[in-house]
Amino acid sequence: MRDKASGESPTLQQSGEFAVIERLVRGRRQPAAVILGPGDDGAVLSADDGRTVVSTDMLVQDRHFRLDWSTPYDVGRKAIAQNAADIEAMGARPTAFVVGFGAPGATPTAEVAELFDGLWDEAELIGAGVAGGDLVSCPQWVVSVTVLGDLADRAPVLRSGAAAGSVVACAGVLGRSAAGYELWHNGLEEFSDLRDQHLVPRPPYGQGAAAAAAGAVAMIDVSDGLIADLRHVAKASRVGIDLSTAALTPDRAAVSDAAAAVGADAWAWVLGGGEDHALVACFPDAAPVGWRVIGRVVDGPPRVLVDGQEWAGRAGWESFAG
Repeated sequence: MRDKASGESPTLQQSGEFAVIERLVRGRRQPAAVILGPGDDGAVLSADDGRTVVSTDMLVQDRHFRLDWSTPYDVGRKAIAQNAADIEAMGARPTAFVVGFGAPGATPTAEVAELFDGLWDEAELIGAGVAGGDLVSCPQWVVSVTVLGDLADRAPVLRSGAAAGSVVACAGVLGRSAAGYELWHNGLEEFSDLRDQHLVPRPPYGQGAAAAAAGAVAMIDVSDGLIADLRHVAKASRVGIDLSTAALTPDRAAVSDAAAAVGADAWAWVLGGGEDHALVACFPDAAPVGWRVIGRVVDGPPRVLVDGQEWAGRAGWESFAG
């Protein structure tokens, strides 16, 4: 939607809400789970299992993303990835997303189209679609996503099932997003892959269902930080969790050069950095293919140890801190 004379995109205000919505949904192909997509007062989704897993999350400009770092396409992909990871952590498969988007009226329509291209492309990676949503005027960009998922007749994997003697295993990577954030923040243009992983996380799609099928008894998405998120598991399960730095050495090695470049502690990124959206699960026996053991579940009190000791560093993100 560009003005042919000037070559510039009209703004949201110039285009109008319904013209923009029509542009954003035109030509999209919905997955089988979406029986009726955008165009009516509500979408209609199939739920063959008879149950639906639902989660929601918001991204606010300059709090969760920066448009001087991220393209609108990056923001769209990130919004889908972080919500999909929550469904994966329940042992389910994401099937559909509903997206609410707010932005100033002066926002170029082309930027919003780019955002939705990112949303759709990431959703299609996992066989899902964008079933509907809303578009409103807002002082800054806000992306609110609700995701629905299918358990495929399995029980959901909760945070409360861990028991002493289980192994703790991880699918995905740790510390990369935190490293990328510091590189962006310090204006370093090296380590482009780490910078990219901060802008667009790479959840281990499909591993949530694989973990459930392999008998995972507890699972969580690492969104706030490995220690912070495992504390939720420890508290819900009333157990202790002991992480092994030896097992986490590959993660530290992957970010150690970047840490040296900005004068940071690589372990702080691995143990306390969030937004990689790796999955961490507890298994009563061996971990399945695609997972690596990083610790073990021990008798309480509920806490997370590192090599048998309390971790003195930052445990992870807190939404209302500073």
